[in-house]
Amino acid sequence: MASSKRELLLSTAQDLFYREGYHATGIDRILAESGVAKMTLYKHFKSKDELIMAALEERHGRMVARMEAAERHVEPRAAILGTFDALQEFLRAEDFSGCAFIHAAAEFHDRNHPIHAQAAAHKAYIERHYLCQLQRLGVAQPEVLARQLQYLLEGVLVMAHMQGPAQQAQEARAAADVLLQHAGV
Repeated sequence: MASSKRELLLSTAQDLFYREGYHATGIDRILAESGVAKMTLYKHFKSKDELIMAALEERHGRMVARMEAAERHVEPRAAILGTFDALQEFLRAEDFSGCAFIHAAAEFHDRNHPIHAQAAAHKAYIERHYLCQLQRLGVAQPEVLARQLQYLLEGVLVMAHMQGPAQQAQEARAAADVLLQHAGV
């Protein structure tokens, strides 16, 4: 029962934070929408910041699991390009509201703040993912190419949020393909 209350709080908070923002979403709103008592909230999370961090950690874990499952049976080049295919699906979601991690970093702009640091760690994971795939492919300067691929991915997230989702991920995939061809893979 306690675990289900924690999960209900986390799920409700994730949805509200994603749709309405971290600062704009108050604890009372999360409690009202989840139907969970304030005492139960503070039993599981010591503060709103701790709840935000748990929500980001959960979102990160789901994304990592999807990426690892998707790349399990494909070669590295396909895994890289597949991130753009998955991104296009994400953009098509009815509730698409941009990137929760970009929003977190923007709302908690101090790089030393734990929430900003957690958002930055998520983005570092994506760069490491690309780097690992590029190292497996044996490309020259994999660090530079990993960052370039991430710039494409991050640009898609920002532009789709600002302009509305369209073909951004497919266009970025085509650009990633050109970068990979240029790198000889």
